[in-house]
Amino acid sequence: MSTSKRAVKIAELEEKLRQLKAREQAVEARRRSLESRRARKADTRRKILVGAVVLARVERGEIATADLRGWLDAALTREDDRQLFNLTGGTARASNDH
Repeated sequence: MSTSKRAVKIAELEEKLRQLKAREQAVEARRRSLESRRARKADTRRKILVGAVVLARVERGEIATADLRGWLDAALTREDDRQLFNLTGGTARASNDH
C-alpha cells in the first residue's frame, strides 16, 4: 500500500471514529435525558401522593386545617401559589420564628 493510500485510509478511519464518537455522545445524551424525565416524573408522583395523604388526614380530622394552612403559609412564597390556597398578606415570613 502506498503512502498516499495509507494516508487516505487513515483519514477515512479517523472520520469514522469521529462519527462513532458523535453517535455515542448522542445516545448518552438521550439516555441522560430519559433518566432525568423519569426522575422528575417519579418526584412529581411522590409529591402528589404525599399531598393526597395529607389532604385525606385533614378531611378525617387527623390533621387540623389550621396546621395545614400554617405549613402552607410558611412554605409558599410565590404569589400565584399563595393565591391558589387563598393565603393573604403578601409572601410568607422569611424565617421560622414560631
